[in-house]
Formats: sequence, C-alpha cells, structure tokens
Amino acid sequence: MAGGFDPKNFSVSPYQKRVEKPWGYEIIYTKDTAPATGKILHVFAGKRLSLQYHDTKIETLCLIKGEALITLSNNEDTTIDVPMELFKGYEVVPGQVHRITAVTDMEFIEASTPEKGNTVRLQDDVGRSTETEDIRKQANRGWSNNK
Repeated sequence: MAGGFDPKNFSVSPYQKRVEKPWGYEIIYTKDTAPATGKILHVFAGKRLSLQYHDTKIETLCLIKGEALITLSNNEDTTIDVPMELFKGYEVVPGQVHRITAVTDMEFIEASTPEKGNTVRLQDDVGRSTETEDIRKQANRGWSNNK
C-alpha cells in the first residue's frame, strides 16, 4: 500500500466517552490507545476544577466558549489567576499547579499526552483525592454525584 496505508488499521466509527464531573462533564473523543488524548470539557458557571498538578502529563488548554480564569503556578511557586482568551492555548507542564474556574458556562478543549501517572489534587470542592491510573479506569473516574 502507498505511504504505509493499511485499511485494517483504520476505523470509520466515531468515538466518544462522556465522564460526569462535579463541575460539569467532559467528552473524551480519543480512544485510550491513541498516542494523545483529546477532550472537550463543559464547566458550569461558578464551578471550578480541582487545584491540581500532574506528575507526567503535559496538556494544552484552549477556551472555545464562555468566560473563564486559569490559575497557574509560576517559576516562583506562586499561583496567578489569568483571564483565558478565546482560541488561545495555555500549556501546562508536569508539576505545574493549575485550575480552571468558570465565570460563565464555558467549554474548553484539552489536548494532552496520554493520561498516565497521577493527577494530584491539592484542593477539591467535593473532597476528591488524587486520581491514579486505577481510579481513572472506574466509572466517572471514581466520582459519584451520590457522594
């Protein structure tokens, strides 16, 4: 086959996994076996993600709808709140503390390395602890809105 194309390795079926979260939901549109992870995250006005960092994951976040603040740690190990600009990327590297806060209902895209390692939660509005690879395999990543 030209250019290494092998039709047995291609899928024509769309993929989507919805994960409910205490702040809204995320749509994961890449399979677990993909070399990168893509998500669309919907966050309700006034809600926020955990104040967290990843031990291995690199991600780029891009606001596509609404208004939001991104909290990021800097080289002095302090955090700053920055209003997110539409359609601009914000890179988050391993060890960098970050959080998204929705000013209005909002959506952002996350493009990242595969979801490996831990998401260490420093603060969480509903008391969730660190997300490990084992927790990530559970329904809604171990979170239940019945808690």
